[in-house]
Amino acid sequence: MIVDETGSGAVRGGVAGVRNFRDAGGVGSLREGLLYRSGALRELAADGARSLEGLGVRTVVDLRSLPEVAAGPDALLGTGLAYVHAPVFAEQRWPDDQLELYPAMAEHAGRSAVAVLRGLIAPGGPAVLVHCASGKDRTGVVIAVIQTLLGATEAEVTGDFLRTNAELGLTAATSAATAGHGSRPVAAGHLRRALVWIRSHHGSIPAYLAAHGARPSELEALEALTRVAGPAVPPRRLPARP
Repeated sequence: MIVDETGSGAVRGGVAGVRNFRDAGGVGSLREGLLYRSGALRELAADGARSLEGLGVRTVVDLRSLPEVAAGPDALLGTGLAYVHAPVFAEQRWPDDQLELYPAMAEHAGRSAVAVLRGLIAPGGPAVLVHCASGKDRTGVVIAVIQTLLGATEAEVTGDFLRTNAELGLTAATSAATAGHGSRPVAAGHLRRALVWIRSHHGSIPAYLAAHGARPSELEALEALTRVAGPAVPPRRLPARP
């Protein structure tokens, strides 16, 4: 993996052993180099862990259910990365239909989003990596909440959300062959249903986060963090993947 040396801090390439890895910043006031997203870290390689640490990642927030984590824990032993388990669904039970799944995720993802917020403002600072199984549905909703909180437009949030289809090679044809959520492409309407649920039940993203435990001081601290000029991590070149 290589970090762009033009000063943007953008990530090019991937992280060894991790699918669907990318920077979630560069939208609204969320700077690049603060918040990353990916699939699970079950197969995180040693050079992949070094890449994450080189990017300044200090905290990993795992959104998977208890059974998923038990079956395939993140490979973080010896990495120095702090691990936070903040499941969207505690058990491996959720609606099968995607149009029902996204409002259900919005209903249950509040505490997960607050965990990400707290990771970003924790002493020692960013960056934070958020993941679920494939970095697609649960990760998509939680990342969208943080991006929207920090002023990203709906078009920016949706554009980042839809990148998952290309990252994972998901198309309607591939989803027709298999039944699992992990094989189904995402659509703009899915995320819109989640955000509509949040606004219809809480009025705004800050109110949604407050209802799930975020304190006003924490919201203010996050806004102050993102207003600081410059990349979160000094640009540097990391070893390229073979």
